Amino acid sequence: MTFIYEPAEDSYLLASIIPKYAKNKSVLDVGAGSGILAETAQNAGAKSVLAVDINRESIKIIKKKKIKAINSSLFEKVKDKFDIILCNPPYLPEDKREDKESQRATTGGKRGDEFILKFLKQAIKHLNKKGTILILLSSLTPQKRIITLMKKQNIKYKIIASKKLFFEILEVWEINHNNL
Repeated sequence: MTFIYEPAEDSYLLASIIPKYAKNKSVLDVGAGSGILAETAQNAGAKSVLAVDINRESIKIIKKKKIKAINSSLFEKVKDKFDIILCNPPYLPEDKREDKESQRATTGGKRGDEFILKFLKQAIKHLNKKGTILILLSSLTPQKRIITLMKKQNIKYKIIASKKLFFEILEVWEINHNNL
């Protein structure tokens, strides 16, 4: 059985924001997991929803929910541009005690920011001119390289929601092109 990230506080925080953004928009959910974000966008009246995940089991689950889904490593098989790109990425620094299957869903790389950096480098090419990226980050994720990359890409961010947990603070970042 392949590990699929079950929705938790981070998923629910990001999902709570989606209805304010998704109505009549084209939405891409990257690293869709259980499909909670794609499903929330669809239920909020999105014009179209596409979910992508590297895990074939996730794709099967999402398709059962009548949501278009493709097996892809990040944007590898994504051709279009979207109004909204959603991502609840693996964002934790590597913990050698965690098993490999679980790490795929939770660990963002050795430092914790590598997945997000890779995502942002690719995402901007798939974002419509006035589009928005909604991404979840943790206070446990190093953010210096992420912010430096966004400056280089001429994109800006603002924190639009946060939730304090006992060991971290979760944040939803809204990311847009700087020229808006």
